[in-house]
Amino acid sequence: MSDLLLPWLEASILLLLIGALCVCRVRDPHHARNLCLAFTGLVLFCTAGAWFDFEHLHAVEADDAWHLLTRLVGREIFVIDQLSAPLLPLVALLYFLTTLTTQGTKVHRFSFVLTLLSESILLATFSCKEPWLVIALLATGTIPPYLELRSRGQPTRVYALYMLVFVGLMVTGWTEYEIEGDGRIHSLWCVVPMLGAVLIRSGIAPFHSWLPDLFERASLGTALLFAAPLTGAYAAVRLVLPIAPDWVLQSMGLISLFTAVYAAGMALVQRDARPFICFLFLSHSAMVMVGLEMVTPIGLTGALCVWVSIMLSLAGFGLTLRALEARRGRLNLTEFQGLYEHAPALAVCFLLTGLASVGFPGTAGFVGAELLVDGAVETYPYVGVAVVIAAALNGIAVVQAYFKLFTGTRHQSTVSLRLGQHERFAVLTLVAFIVIGGLLPNNGVASRYRAAHELLQHREGLSSQTTTTHENADHETDESVRYWMDEGETGDDMHDRKKADNIETDQNKTEASREP
Repeated sequence: MSDLLLPWLEASILLLLIGALCVCRVRDPHHARNLCLAFTGLVLFCTAGAWFDFEHLHAVEADDAWHLLTRLVGREIFVIDQLSAPLLPLVALLYFLTTLTTQGTKVHRFSFVLTLLSESILLATFSCKEPWLVIALLATGTIPPYLELRSRGQPTRVYALYMLVFVGLMVTGWTEYEIEGDGRIHSLWCVVPMLGAVLIRSGIAPFHSWLPDLFERASLGTALLFAAPLTGAYAAVRLVLPIAPDWVLQSMGLISLFTAVYAAGMALVQRDARPFICFLFLSHSAMVMVGLEMVTPIGLTGALCVWVSIMLSLAGFGLTLRALEARRGRLNLTEFQGLYEHAPALAVCFLLTGLASVGFPGTAGFVGAELLVDGAVETYPYVGVAVVIAAALNGIAVVQAYFKLFTGTRHQSTVSLRLGQHERFAVLTLVAFIVIGGLLPNNGVASRYRAAHELLQHREGLSSQTTTTHENADHETDESVRYWMDEGETGDDMHDRKKADNIETDQNKTEASREP
């Protein structure tokens, strides 16, 4: 395994933990926001350095320099590979921009300590490949939103129930996997709990009701940061894809396909902006899961490309809605708001990021959506048709929401609704990444193809290990048969000789019984 030039990963996680300790001692929320912004900025620099360092190595995976954590625990925990390399700086960018765009009127309701802790947990999760550690980190990552709901005095029953079942299924499934051992042939007691855990965490119907509840009751920033990285897809890649048989992946793909169409239809009929963006996340997350199910280079590459584009586009879309909500309160989608003249930059960013999420030409999501559809049509034609229908419904929902919010009778307001400097920088940064990724997609697609190839090789490697085990058992049987055949005996000879040996044994026993 190659080594990075510096301990980027360990430094990123350590900085966030130090930042959480510092921020928790600060009483002034504005000062806490500035400290949080500084630490998230440093972490963004470290994760970007890790990505560029890894790309320069041209390696399959790499770990930190100096091996500081290895000296403490005796083994490498945090590694970077083709899958996680671009995800780490994207996660850091989302947290940095979310902190940057938090308005002064909202700093009292947004927990910067929990934000830093959740970012450290998420970066550790995306940097880890050890199954039990991934499970532990996924379980720990469910705690910060729960604590925020408690601090806001909101009901936590729905969220807590789903997350407890999620963690319990992961532990049950992987425990059974450890009992059964390596290989590709596993019982339902192993496979079904892991599949259920992934479906719950990804919000796949009918296990999705916890996510609309979270968007409704938590702060919009916390809900966006919990949903945008698509942690459920990461759990599927690390825990389910390597060991699941084909029928499990096909089941996951069919359920996800239904969810993609269902959630897109639900987004069309929402009356409030928060459930609207929640169902957009559910639909796109389900389409990524459909791509993971195909287990083909094109389909898997498309799913990974869509994963990255969703993190950029829907995060920008959500931050735009968050900026509008900070000025107008909860946004109603039943009446025309007429906000375009008050906030033209927000209108442009809203439409561009929303269309990028559905694969509009010239945006970062276009190539990924095309690859996903091509891979779906090549594998199962009806799946490709359903993916196109889901994307079309999502596009209609985005345009409809744009008309409701920004067109119609001009809104009269004595307060300026225009973007501030921080919000303008955040949204335009995401827009720039979306446009550049659409106009120059070669490097991004090549990176996702290498990640898909690595995942398929890992899955095929486990399959070949199982085949080798069975071949070794057959080889031992063949060797024993060949030994007897080399002695000049046929199968009938072996049977006759065994019968004669039994007769001789019985005669010896009879003679022995006659002796005094």
